[in-house]
Amino acid sequence: MEGPQASPKLGKQPEDFKFGRILGEGSYSTVVLAREQATGKEYAMKILEKMHIRKENKAHCVTRERDIMSSLDHPFIVKLYFTFQDVKRDLKPENILLNEDMHIQITDFGTAKQLSSDSTQNRANSFVGTAEYVSPELLTQKSACKSSDLWGLGCIIYQLVAGLPPFRAGNDYLKFQKIIKLEYEFPDKFFPNAKDLVEQLLCLDPSNRLGCEEMGGYNPLRAHFFFEAVTWENLHLQTPPKLTPYLPAMAEDDEDYYGNYDDLLSQFSNMQVVQSSSFQPLFVANPSPIPNSNPAQRPNSNIEQYIHDLDNNSFELDLRFSTEVKRLLLEKQTSRNPWNQFVENNLILKMGPVDKRKGLFARRRQLLLTEGPHLYYVDPVNKVLKGEIPWSPALRPEAKNFKTFFVHTPNRTYYLMDPCGNADKWCNKIQEVWQKIYNTHFNSCM
Repeated sequence: MEGPQASPKLGKQPEDFKFGRILGEGSYSTVVLAREQATGKEYAMKILEKMHIRKENKAHCVTRERDIMSSLDHPFIVKLYFTFQDVKRDLKPENILLNEDMHIQITDFGTAKQLSSDSTQNRANSFVGTAEYVSPELLTQKSACKSSDLWGLGCIIYQLVAGLPPFRAGNDYLKFQKIIKLEYEFPDKFFPNAKDLVEQLLCLDPSNRLGCEEMGGYNPLRAHFFFEAVTWENLHLQTPPKLTPYLPAMAEDDEDYYGNYDDLLSQFSNMQVVQSSSFQPLFVANPSPIPNSNPAQRPNSNIEQYIHDLDNNSFELDLRFSTEVKRLLLEKQTSRNPWNQFVENNLILKMGPVDKRKGLFARRRQLLLTEGPHLYYVDPVNKVLKGEIPWSPALRPEAKNFKTFFVHTPNRTYYLMDPCGNADKWCNKIQEVWQKIYNTHFNSCM
């Protein structure tokens, strides 16, 4: 996009690009690195699944985002270069990117509302947003205003300092109740300047938030001592403070880094991995075993009925197995499963790849739910056990959307993303193990 009124360039096709690694994931889309084959230029490409968009009735959001981004030209907002097909009221950290100069790039305008500068309309009346960052006026009055973005800014500043959003609970309803009642706490050692700014932004009354028109506009916000080292006039020309996250070195010409379009499509279609002649499956699954009339042979012949969602990297067990079947499953795991070395001889009940997020960055991990119970996570590249999510009666899983889920523990919340979109299956299995363990314990105590 060359100017404020420039339209996205047309005529591109998926075949014009090589697709690389996943950069980020949202509720309805996945962003991947793409290199244009003709020019070698790299782009962040947002891919939306048409079937899912239609199912969720979100086509209007896609169109609105395209139209809004086509009309924007600002150094701190992501540029739209082109759109093609084949087959801000949501301000949150996931929608704030960093470019090669480490300047912010605001993205994802699917829930934005465009207001005319000469219009009397100053509120949007549709309910959109992410639960943790929704402003109270959207919950109580069913309308949002420009000051709602200031509430989102307060939530973001809190999260960047504390590591978690201020309003957290087991489900969206409870989060909304905390927002309406302004129930949140600052952790120990929260920076005093940041605390003062957050308190002035997280006000229930939109007209009392620092930066809103009723409070004098953006100048008082810019003048807050939290921003005392910032020179606002030429901010986009300045060199941002140095940020050096740990990221593995990646060569531009590495073919493992860039794939082809068919490989990319397979990720979003949840297709099974094609097994080559050299691939030895972890188990041989039979989803519809033939009943065996001989009880003595039944555990051995029907062992496959307990294994579900099989590929070379993930599977799930039905927990209703006998002691004999468990013995046989553990024998197979010990001899065939490369992840067995990390689980201390505990039977793996579910495993699969997840992106484990900490701060602004995520790392791919192999998550292993086992008897014990245990939740191990392993670096799949270096084959190193990185840690374990501590299990306790207070552990609680929560699915945020079809890809993202949390595991809440007394001292920390683990932020996980399932690239295959089966967050609910992870939560259901963790909850099933939890109920089996603690219901059994409770019953034995009775």
